[in-house]
Amino acid sequence: MTQIKIKRVYEDPKTVDGCRVLVDRLWPRGMKKERLKYDVWEKDITPSTELRKWFHEDPVEHWEGFSAMYRKELETSEAARNFLTKIKPYKTVTLLYASKEPVRNHARILQQFLETHLGES
Repeated sequence: MTQIKIKRVYEDPKTVDGCRVLVDRLWPRGMKKERLKYDVWEKDITPSTELRKWFHEDPVEHWEGFSAMYRKELETSEAARNFLTKIKPYKTVTLLYASKEPVRNHARILQQFLETHLGES
């Protein structure tokens, strides 16, 4: 089964990262395109613009609601289903995110979603 890791885009790449997937809708601040080592940018599996903006209004207060709404978006997303199929051949996939927050960020929710659905197939 595919192992799903998460990592900030500002951390150095390692060979153990496997397939490196940028999972932010917006390009990471301060990151030059030629500096970021990634294999694919998956904008379509990130939170919707409306949800992302709402969450950033108050990340602590909105975390639980954001988590539930983003999971719901993922469950109904054709892009998420396609991504699950795309990553199955890889031993390791590392989801790259820019947030300074290591716990309350969408990459962690996406990681859990992918692990759950990879385990079902």
